[in-house]
Amino acid sequence: MQIYMVGGAVRDKLLGRPVNDHDWVVVGATPEQMLALGYLPVGRDFPVFLHPETREEYALARTERKSGRGYRGFVVESSPDVTLEEDLSRRDLTINAIATSAYGISAGGIFDPYSGASDIEARVLRHVTDAFREDPVRILRVARFAARFTDFTVAPETMQLMREMVEHGEVDHLVAERVWQELARGLVEEKPSRMFEVLRECGALEVLLPEVARLWGVPQRAEYHPEVDTGVHLMMVLDMSARLNAPLTARFACLAHDLGKGTTPAEVLPRHIGHEERSAELLRDVAERLRVPVDCRETADVVAREHGHIHRSSELSAAALVRLLERCDAIRKPERFADILLACECDARGRLGFEESAYPQRARLAAVLAAVQSVVTRDIAAHAAAKGVSGPQVGALIHQARVAAVAQWLAKGEAP
Repeated sequence: MQIYMVGGAVRDKLLGRPVNDHDWVVVGATPEQMLALGYLPVGRDFPVFLHPETREEYALARTERKSGRGYRGFVVESSPDVTLEEDLSRRDLTINAIATSAYGISAGGIFDPYSGASDIEARVLRHVTDAFREDPVRILRVARFAARFTDFTVAPETMQLMREMVEHGEVDHLVAERVWQELARGLVEEKPSRMFEVLRECGALEVLLPEVARLWGVPQRAEYHPEVDTGVHLMMVLDMSARLNAPLTARFACLAHDLGKGTTPAEVLPRHIGHEERSAELLRDVAERLRVPVDCRETADVVAREHGHIHRSSELSAAALVRLLERCDAIRKPERFADILLACECDARGRLGFEESAYPQRARLAAVLAAVQSVVTRDIAAHAAAKGVSGPQVGALIHQARVAAVAQWLAKGEAP
């Protein structure tokens, strides 16, 4: 029985990056032996155990044989006879197919049968064996790693293999939950645009997110978008969301905010009249198809519908500002409204020549919300009840008080 550290932990050590999780492979052991040593079984599809003290996962060495379409179409075989090299051969990329002793790299060197260390030095994402084509999730993983390791390139032979997988329909069989899981992880990487560029280059984006894929080549008005191309603008917005350390909810909103521009009638281009509502409609389709979490889809819906109004909010009256806050449900969900404003800033600054620009709308609308929140609705409701006023009339009185509070704030000239 031999224990090895494998995968991302070894890769990140060689890259000089922090190691957050350790992956362990056990060679030459049976499930019964693991149980006898106090390990706790957790694996459903293959034998995985939790260490009795550290609770880290230890997987028995295994091989995989393709038995059907998609990432679930595998027969997994695990036995004491499976070697470490056989286990590493089923991994996706050479940089993830490196092992070292349980005592670390310095103790016993590395076991690197597929030259992953050389690919780390050369900054290349390369598949391990042709078995890569058997699992379409690996296409998403390569794209995600491209977003994380921004100075790595995808090996030409790996890109060609991914194209062939797309052409053969493997991507069509991906499960929605896995697609969302990988997309969500890629969106919060250092340069999320690279994930979509890789998916687009191999053809997977057209299959997984056709609403996003069709944005490339769609022209925009140059006076507002110097980069002109909608797809290029979208990539800049995503990278701005990473630069501003936006949470996943805001980053997904950035991804979906302009989907409607891909369906603008050709005769009105480069204008995109009504694209906000079309974006919201397409977003609902994407969210349903990929089973996007509620917080992400709700934030994205507001950004899709209201980002234009938020950009132009300095032109709005007190009454219009309060209506904007009400449509955004900002009074009831101020934390979400903060993410909405952040996504809008990413949209405004995700343009050529505007990357370093200020976005006063964000602070201004936060201050407007604070003015609205200063209205004590409980007192208004109690006063109304004393006069026999109830129902919608109370809501109207509260709305009027909020408009008055914003008007007073504006009159003081406190806007940034």
